[in-house]
Amino acid sequence: MVDLLGRVGALGGVGAFRLGSRRTVLVTGAQAVQHVLAQHPERYVKRSHRARMLVGDGVLSASGEQWKQQRRLLQAQFTGPGIRRFEQRIAGAAQRAADRWAECARTGRPTDVGEDMRFYALDSIWRSLTGHPLDEATHRELGAIETVVAALPTTPTAPGAGPTAPETAVAEDLARIDAVAEHAIAAARRGPAGPDGPGLLHVLLDASADRPEYTDRLIRDELVTLLVAGHETTAKTLAWLYLLLDRNPRFQDWALNAGASGSPARRDAVQALVGETLRLYPAAWLLPRHAVEDDVLTGYRIEAGTDLFVCPYLTHRDPRLWPDPERFDPERFTVAGRRPAVPGAYYPFGIGARACLGLQFAMREMTVLLELLLPAFTPAFRAAPTGAVLGFIVRPDGPMPAVIGARR
Repeated sequence: MVDLLGRVGALGGVGAFRLGSRRTVLVTGAQAVQHVLAQHPERYVKRSHRARMLVGDGVLSASGEQWKQQRRLLQAQFTGPGIRRFEQRIAGAAQRAADRWAECARTGRPTDVGEDMRFYALDSIWRSLTGHPLDEATHRELGAIETVVAALPTTPTAPGAGPTAPETAVAEDLARIDAVAEHAIAAARRGPAGPDGPGLLHVLLDASADRPEYTDRLIRDELVTLLVAGHETTAKTLAWLYLLLDRNPRFQDWALNAGASGSPARRDAVQALVGETLRLYPAAWLLPRHAVEDDVLTGYRIEAGTDLFVCPYLTHRDPRLWPDPERFDPERFTVAGRRPAVPGAYYPFGIGARACLGLQFAMREMTVLLELLLPAFTPAFRAAPTGAVLGFIVRPDGPMPAVIGARR
């Protein structure tokens, strides 16, 4: 699949091919990306979402008027004032991660960097959802999320299709996730808010009081959607960043030398590290869409019923947009003129109406952690992954064992 897309993508910004019996169009050119995602989302819609077996009817997979209502409720929680409610929770999770690495550095005990990034991201979103730090038992049970995400199909299934082979294979893992969600919902209903106050789960429960569509099932779907979207992409981006710094160590010093701790200059440099990582490894690397009406896309006729794949992974590696695209170079995001100004050239969180709700949350989450870890520690990898697995999310192709060294 990945090789096929690469060959089609090399032909230009829009290319047609057959996927099984379906005529499919690959979209990688910036102008075409902007047309599909930002300018005409009503013509190019999500159909049967690949993650539906995990997130149900949550905001990630919902469509039409239902999606608009769900997004409207959550939107306010993930913009400026809403994000400030989560600052203390993110900071607590980041300090917990830093304390863990300090202990590893002191004792010489090896750790898995990818797993540490996953725990941090899950702890952050769990605190934001429930008001409580992530406990070890819940962490173990939510390990099922990674198993299910790895089993999700790369492409969408047909509308109305029955249970898929992946769904059957991970039925026990889905049941574990359901049990955690049910317990969290029940605890939020019957008990006081956590030490950090009410969380996003309480917003959903409050909505159910006067919105009958917010049944226990939909609250479960939204809770799991926020858990998945709120930690998987962040965890994988942080893992990729540490692998890239291992191969390009000068950029750790580059970021730290940009300014004093807490200064805007250092924060900009840290965010540039994240931005360049997301360019090379956008977690949501493939965005399926379905044409619901005839259209003309940058000169190509698109018939209603055509499936499209918009591919940030290939757009971000297009040498016509990004010179020397395989090179890790965070200065693309700090030096004027180094980053293409063309709309649709960079979209790791999507663009348009269905852009990721949690963009600000994710960037804040990653920046807070890196501002703590980068000045204090450098992992020395024992056996770093060398390749990528492009499934539902693009992830490193193996574990990331490392010894954590303390920086002087």
